[in-house]
Amino acid sequence: MIGVYETENEYGKGTIKSWASIIDDATMRQAERISRLAIIEGYLALMPDAHFGFGPPVGSALKTKKAVMPYAVGVDIGCGMIAVQTDVQRNDFVGKEGRVLHNIRELIPSGVGTSHKRPLAQAKRFIDDNGFPAGIDNAALVGRSPDLRNKALIQFGTLGAGNHFVEVCEDARGQVWLLLHSGSRGIGNLLATSHVHVAKDACAAEGIALEDKDFAYLMAGTKEAEAYLEDMLWAQHYAYAQREAMMDSLMEAVSLEVGSDWNEVQRINCHHNYAERLDDGSWITRKGAIDASEGKMGIIPGSMGAATYIVRGRGNDEAYATSPHGAGRVMGRNQARKTLSAEEFRKQMAGKTWLDRDAKKLLDEAPSAYKPIETVIEDSADLIEPVTKIGQFINYKGL
Repeated sequence: MIGVYETENEYGKGTIKSWASIIDDATMRQAERISRLAIIEGYLALMPDAHFGFGPPVGSALKTKKAVMPYAVGVDIGCGMIAVQTDVQRNDFVGKEGRVLHNIRELIPSGVGTSHKRPLAQAKRFIDDNGFPAGIDNAALVGRSPDLRNKALIQFGTLGAGNHFVEVCEDARGQVWLLLHSGSRGIGNLLATSHVHVAKDACAAEGIALEDKDFAYLMAGTKEAEAYLEDMLWAQHYAYAQREAMMDSLMEAVSLEVGSDWNEVQRINCHHNYAERLDDGSWITRKGAIDASEGKMGIIPGSMGAATYIVRGRGNDEAYATSPHGAGRVMGRNQARKTLSAEEFRKQMAGKTWLDRDAKKLLDEAPSAYKPIETVIEDSADLIEPVTKIGQFINYKGL
């Protein structure tokens, strides 16, 4: 742990326990404000990849008992990673990388608002098993959008945009790993954003003074809190299952070029924007952070061009058994687009098969916009044990 910070003002007292050696002033001020919130149980745990976000910083974990805070989970409910270790060798891909990337683009649609032309079989099975979220029928919550059910179906198994990606990687032995990052797509974002507005209205109606309106919460046991929790848990299941569906598509994209005579060695699927109820009735909320309970396998990716670490949790109680979820930004998206060089970006991605013709559109995801993943892993020494280091040789980003 890097340090413990005590803070106090007219809104209350707070404590931050930080594992971040690289952190900007705006993120630290945000952490201080959120730690002073009356509903926080104990302290705010700040991960090595922490950076500024709506509500609590991205890369943080907190506990609440008397209330739930929608922005503590974030707007991409259930966002996370899935990785599959295979027994395919890197040499099997030589000369086929471009065709594999083409297959990925064909099988896994990406971008804001994109969807499949028709629902996947996995989407239909998911809805058969889980139904639609209760909030989808609440016109006061989500408005009157007649196509929300269809949107949830046809976006299931699609990547999205921003920092979502698909990669084909190799470890030190030349063994291939398949990796992707995505969340609950448009339906999760709509539900989250709608419940944020409900929380803000509820706090205003109760006269609750907040240092930041994005810290709005819903009191436990109220119908508003129960409605949020129901929709949130549904979206978490949706995100988890649609990553599984995309992994099916990624495996097919690979098999079309290298054949299907290969095996899956292990699979890891973990959320990093979510909340779960603990045995004592409180909620642990991880925003841009993963469960690092003792023995729990996790995924901590670097930026484009950087390594990804497959890790095992150490169950550090002081960190709420939590670890970082990635490299963490050091530069906002607009700043990155304005200041970074596409040519330098291409140099950093040398030797990899990627959407290089879209380098300018992807500048906000360039390695220079993120913290060095090696520093994040070093800062996490008492949170996780690195198990395997893998490096991408094919990268597909959502534009």
